[in-house]
Amino acid sequence: MNSISEPNSFRILVLDDNYSMQRLVAAALQKSGFQVSTASSAEEGLENIQRFGLPHLALVDIHMPYGMNGLDFCDSVLTYSDLPIIMLTAVDEDDTIIQSIDRFAEDYITKPFNPAEMVARVRRVLRRIGDFAYTLSTDTVVDKFLTVSFPNQKAYVNGQEIALTPTETKLLYILMRHAGQTVTADFILRRLWPMETVYEDRLRVYVHRLRRKIEQHPDQPKYILSQRGIGYQFAPN
Repeated sequence: MNSISEPNSFRILVLDDNYSMQRLVAAALQKSGFQVSTASSAEEGLENIQRFGLPHLALVDIHMPYGMNGLDFCDSVLTYSDLPIIMLTAVDEDDTIIQSIDRFAEDYITKPFNPAEMVARVRRVLRRIGDFAYTLSTDTVVDKFLTVSFPNQKAYVNGQEIALTPTETKLLYILMRHAGQTVTADFILRRLWPMETVYEDRLRVYVHRLRRKIEQHPDQPKYILSQRGIGYQFAPN
C-alpha cells in the first residue's frame, strides 16, 4: 500500500478552463511529486476518467465556458465513486461554498490562492481520506478472480462481465479505498446518501446485492466481510 509520504504514487486531476491556471496548479503539484493530468471542461474531465481511470483526488473549478460546469462534473463522478474533490474556484459566495461542501467537496479554495497552501490542503485531504490499496486505472485488478471498472460501473468476475448499479459501484469504491480496514456503517451511509436520512437496513440490502454479484460464495464472502455491530471490511488479497 502506498503512503502519503510518497506523493508520486498519487494521481491528481485538475479541472479548469483557464490554461494559465492549469499550468500554475499542475506545476505546484508536480514540484511536490504528484502525478497530474488536466482537463479544460467537465466533459473532458469525464473523458479522462473513462480513458485512464479515477484519480486519487480532483481539483475542480466551478465555472466552465460551455456545457457542464464543475458542480455537474462532481454530480456525475460521485454517482458511482467517492472521489475526493477540492473545489478550486473564484466563486466565493457563501451559499455556493456551503452547498459544495455539503454535497461534494472535502475542501474549498478560492482564487487567488497560495500554491504552497493548496498543496498542503491536497496533502491534508489525502491523509484524512486514506490511501487506495489498489492501483487506480480503468480496470482495477483485485486478484485473478475479480477486476473492477469503476468508470464503466462493471465488475469482471472470473472473466464474466457483471453490470453494477451506481450505488453498488460507489459502495465497492468506498470499501476498496479502505481495504483491510473496518469502515463503519454510519460512515458508509453518509457517503452513499449524504442528503438523505437512511438506516442500516438499506445498506445491508446493497451489501447483499453486491456480494451476490462479485463473490464466488455470497453466503461465505471472501471480499466483503461483516464486522458485527460496526460495519464492513474489504479483505485485501
